[in-house]
Amino acid sequence: VAFRSSFDLNDCEMILSNKECYMLLFLLQWNLVCDDDWKTPLTTSLFFVGVLIGSFISGQLSDRFGRKSILFATMAVQTGFSFVQIFSTSWEMFTVLFLIVGMGQISNYVVAFILGTEILGKSVRIIFSTLGVCIFFAIGYMLLPLFAYFIRDWRMLLLALTVPGVLCVPLWWVIPESPRWLISQGRFKEAEIIIRKAAKTNGIVAPAMLFDSTEMQDMKLQQQQKAYILDLFRTRNIAVITVMSLFLWMLTSIGYFGLSLNTPNLHGNAYVNCFLSAIIEVPAYVIAWLLLRTLPRRYSISGTLFLGGGVILFIQLVPTDFHILSVFLVMLGKFGITSAFSMLYVYTSELYPTIVRNMAVGATSMSSRVGSIIAPYFVYLGAYDRFLPYILMGSLTVLIGILTLFLPESYGNPLPETFDQMLRVKGFRNRQRTNHVRSSKAIEDSKTQITTL
Repeated sequence: VAFRSSFDLNDCEMILSNKECYMLLFLLQWNLVCDDDWKTPLTTSLFFVGVLIGSFISGQLSDRFGRKSILFATMAVQTGFSFVQIFSTSWEMFTVLFLIVGMGQISNYVVAFILGTEILGKSVRIIFSTLGVCIFFAIGYMLLPLFAYFIRDWRMLLLALTVPGVLCVPLWWVIPESPRWLISQGRFKEAEIIIRKAAKTNGIVAPAMLFDSTEMQDMKLQQQQKAYILDLFRTRNIAVITVMSLFLWMLTSIGYFGLSLNTPNLHGNAYVNCFLSAIIEVPAYVIAWLLLRTLPRRYSISGTLFLGGGVILFIQLVPTDFHILSVFLVMLGKFGITSAFSMLYVYTSELYPTIVRNMAVGATSMSSRVGSIIAPYFVYLGAYDRFLPYILMGSLTVLIGILTLFLPESYGNPLPETFDQMLRVKGFRNRQRTNHVRSSKAIEDSKTQITTL
């Protein structure tokens, strides 16, 4: 309190290169110190609460109203409320707007991913989901510390980060609606127009009849039933896949955001560490792309999780004076977890049928946001023991890596269109075959007894 009363913001601005003073400019403006210091981590957690809500509603909204309309609606929410946030007059106002921005941010990210997955072909779909979406995310991540280094006022920094959202408006006339979603809704004529336009653009001659009348009628009957969130648990196999996917996303998110949020606590310059934390994601996404092209999904995700979790557990054995080695291991751990995280979107979208695909990705993404809400408090445990966050995150990451091996393998299989086409959890099919063999054997034994009699 005495420090606050004697602190001059003008003095801080003169030595603004110091990262502690940079934070104090924001904290002291709304008195987020002393007895109110709990508001600082709560601000981050509430942003991720908004992300959680957005993950939940975005899947259901886009499954009902279409990918394209919800994509641009949520982009407008993110850009608009980010701009209003610049004029915040209190911490409460800033936090409420921050929560709404989080809702819009994750919603357009999830819907854009699903839209690209359903529009693009198999080979291009993998490039889009890894080197496309994720690489550009990493580029934006790398630009953040660069912007923050030169723009020290948080309002001007927020304005600079908001303006690019306006540049996305012309994309409305470029990005089409998902033909898969249109077909799932029985809107075959609209889907045919988009498909023929794509064929013409690619120099491919489309067949005279794209949809057989009988198949169209059958599909219309199948799609009369609307999808609800409970459909993700409609059978034992689907329920097991959903529950395992929810845990996989949540624990991977804890590792990813825990390491990201802990970057300022690492030894060295905060801007450099943030940049390193961003740039390490580029090779992580490249490796993820290569793994998705050549190896089964389960082994790729499980292997990268073992790498990330094992390296994080090893940090506690590094001597205190070996700062560079500690930073290197943290970045290597984030490399593994980031690779796994980027592959989860592809893997999850391949497990579920079209009618609930976006809902499934939204639900699992919502689960990952629960992990992101918890992650700041993992970082907070470092105040009691600096190795405790790494031990917890490393152990959970290795555990979920083992769990991944029991999920079904989608590599080399077409995207399922119905629930009946979904793959089974490892062990279910074998168990059914075992029961079938036992039943057959019992029947044969009965026949033998009857014949003997």
